[in-house]
Amino acid sequence: MDPLAGLLDGPRARGAFMIRACFEPPWCVRIEDRAPLSVMLMVRGEAWIMTDAGERSEMGVPPAEGWGRVLLRPGDLAIARGPDPYTCADDPETEPQALILPGAECRYPDGRSLNGVMDLGVRTWGDRLDGSAVMLIGTYLWHGEVGGRLLDALPPLLSLTPDVWDCPLTPLLMEEIVRDEPGQEVVLDRLLDLLVIAALRAWFARPEAAAPAWYRALADPVVGRVVRLLHDDPAHPWTVASLAAKSGVSRAALARRFTGLVGEAPMTYLTGRRLALAADRLRDTDDTLESIARQVGYGSAFALSSAFKRVYGVSPQEYRTRTA
Repeated sequence: MDPLAGLLDGPRARGAFMIRACFEPPWCVRIEDRAPLSVMLMVRGEAWIMTDAGERSEMGVPPAEGWGRVLLRPGDLAIARGPDPYTCADDPETEPQALILPGAECRYPDGRSLNGVMDLGVRTWGDRLDGSAVMLIGTYLWHGEVGGRLLDALPPLLSLTPDVWDCPLTPLLMEEIVRDEPGQEVVLDRLLDLLVIAALRAWFARPEAAAPAWYRALADPVVGRVVRLLHDDPAHPWTVASLAAKSGVSRAALARRFTGLVGEAPMTYLTGRRLALAADRLRDTDDTLESIARQVGYGSAFALSSAFKRVYGVSPQEYRTRTA
């Protein structure tokens, strides 16, 4: 499998939080929901998306790469990578009027409940239905819905303008997001996945893109071959020696070159790939843990469970229950 295709195959929303937000200035919403990934597509008007690091940069502290603030205009898209908070507003100086917490709980800044107060209809929220600013927002609620390697490859905040990406999904999303029909959540989940994949493909394709190390390593004749082998057949009982033989270099040379380009050792990279696949299967199938262990290259359910808990912090069964 093309590693980029494998990376973009990760987003799979389940009951994602999707709304059409409609506001009239002045407006400002503070998001502290700790969601792994949120997408904002500007339909009408303008909106500032600001991270806390962007706020600090205004006080003379240089923000880290990928942090800051962006101004969205019609057709622009922004993706915010959690769990860090961010703010959406008509103007950077506008004070927050609402606070979004985990579980889509909404409060006033003083702590009073705001749930229901700003509802404007089916999946529509804000202060005025005819507001001059309209934005489509989609949020993945669980970390398991977006692969960890994908999240690691993204800056905390990215934006795309229509000159670098042309997405035909906006009219369809505008139409579907306000429908209240059987199966509508599934339709919106798939549209959100397509939107994210289209946006990230455009993001990585930019000439100035700060692509992740493993992606840049694909151009290396040795490391690129090894990465493709690991993606094509992660269940194979690979060793550094067998990978070195396939790539025509010594074990020491492969280990040094792979670690230098990718940022981690070949077997560490393989473990991450196997566990990510296991997480997908736990979430998307009813396969037994023993079966999943064989599919991703572990000799037993016990071996997979031990590795999984060490990396994800929960047992495979707990993970499956949480993401069901």
